[in-house]
Amino acid sequence: MIEPTYDILDCGPRNRFVANGKVVHNCDSVNMQNLPSRGGPYAKVLKNCVVPPDGHMIVDCDASQIEARVLAWFAEQDDLVDAFANREDVYKKMASSIYKIPVEEVTKQQRQVGKVAILGCGYGVGGAKFKTVLKLMGGVDVDEDEAKRIVTLYRETNPKIQRLWWDAGAMLERMVQGRDKQFGREGVVRVDHKENAIWLPSGLPILYPDLSVKRSDSRAEYSYKGRGKSRNYIYGGKCVENLTQALARCIIAEQMYIIQQRYRVALTVHDSVVVVVPEAEIVAGTRYIMGCMRYLPDWAKGLPIDCEAEVGYTYGNLTEFEKWLANREQ
Repeated sequence: MIEPTYDILDCGPRNRFVANGKVVHNCDSVNMQNLPSRGGPYAKVLKNCVVPPDGHMIVDCDASQIEARVLAWFAEQDDLVDAFANREDVYKKMASSIYKIPVEEVTKQQRQVGKVAILGCGYGVGGAKFKTVLKLMGGVDVDEDEAKRIVTLYRETNPKIQRLWWDAGAMLERMVQGRDKQFGREGVVRVDHKENAIWLPSGLPILYPDLSVKRSDSRAEYSYKGRGKSRNYIYGGKCVENLTQALARCIIAEQMYIIQQRYRVALTVHDSVVVVVPEAEIVAGTRYIMGCMRYLPDWAKGLPIDCEAEVGYTYGNLTEFEKWLANREQ
């Protein structure tokens, strides 16, 4: 049997990740979220090649549902914020509304539909798109009428999130006109029409350079300058998505800074922070990292955040921390 070999080749401005002579990834840097986890006996081969130094372990700590939490908080959808804060199963609650059954009767598949609704409908998605997202994310196939019904129910259940999309759209219109319109939870971000920017708590901006609008009888289409000569379309829901993800990143960046005071942050993937910890202090270290991932900046007062951690000796073979700890103590 030929042992698999891997290499990263520097090819000018781009890097190619090569396995046994075949290119398996090609981008400006290695994109760790694309390393496969499922599909056949070799699914985790690449991830299992990511190992810590001798005498160390990997801690992968994930910021639980952080985008959905930030969105609900920034939109002041207080009932959803409270549900997160009280550690309620918001996916089951959404499924309960969708299927008009008690929460305790929600099945695993119905909960999956509720999960995709919470995570997938927050930025103004329509019925046709939600149908596709539900199939891809949840493995559930519904017709377009049912998808539209679920989208409508999400919006009716979360009217302040829907209002946030409208306010963001109005902000874009004002920005084109050379005026400012603040939106969302007061004091969190600042809109600056002179720079076509939304300034974040970190001091960094979300920029929409050369923002302009094309009008027709039925709609207004906003766009801004992309790379080269291209233009990117923007609308209220997309703007809210940009902002929600940026605010989540602001929080995680501050948490990473605190973690870095004691342990090395090796990488981040989506909302997870991967840390290298000496094996001799893995229990205390993991608890420290989880504490850091629950740190809340002053500007985010009232935002309910939480985290989950996994530990292991390779990036492809991690175990939930509490389960790992229980097995270790037996």
